[in-house]
Amino acid sequence: MRVHWLQHADFEGLGSMEAWLTARGHTVSGTRLQRGETLPELAAFDVLIVMGGPMNIDQHALYPWLRTEKALIRAAIEQGRRVLGICLGAQLIADVLGGPVTRNAELEIGWFPLQLTAEGRAHPLLVDLPAEFTSFHWHGDTYALPAGATRLIESAACAQQAFAWGGCRVLGLQFHPEVRLNDAVEWFRHESVTPSRYVQTADEILANQAAFTANTRWTDAILDRFLA
Repeated sequence: MRVHWLQHADFEGLGSMEAWLTARGHTVSGTRLQRGETLPELAAFDVLIVMGGPMNIDQHALYPWLRTEKALIRAAIEQGRRVLGICLGAQLIADVLGGPVTRNAELEIGWFPLQLTAEGRAHPLLVDLPAEFTSFHWHGDTYALPAGATRLIESAACAQQAFAWGGCRVLGLQFHPEVRLNDAVEWFRHESVTPSRYVQTADEILANQAAFTANTRWTDAILDRFLA
């Protein structure tokens, strides 16, 4: 398939998804919105991946490309493309589908458990995931579930951790299964954290090699189904 991805910050790339995509022969292209690159035409891709970023979905004055990006996401969904959103990407998808994006009650940064909902345990996209698993988080916002969407995953700090819409065509993930150790190291070169109930220290996060290894497994399991 022709996979196109949207980047919002130089330090947030595809992570482990890039190796999965190239190993399976998919053609990968991207738009670096933060650098002013032009968005593609719908005919140029089969799959759209919308990555995370430090901005909010409504900061149009600071990031005017958010409006055209939302229009592309909306058009891709309407035209039946497969669309995957990670963190900010999930919030952008929720927004174009009518689910408001607001501040979450908790800032969530680090390694925290996730639980599949009853619908998530039965959903074809998540059949290879355990009922509870730990993944990487870095977010302060959340979304309301769009009309017609299925809530798939939750955590103690955030009820909306994943949703599917249109069967298996559209998937939003609030957490970050794509993040590897080198990705997290790069993030901490640009961002700092203050530990709290659901915010771990940089040292605690970076020392958990087993969690990074497992995180890549979650990426593979999700993509195996999403792009089957």
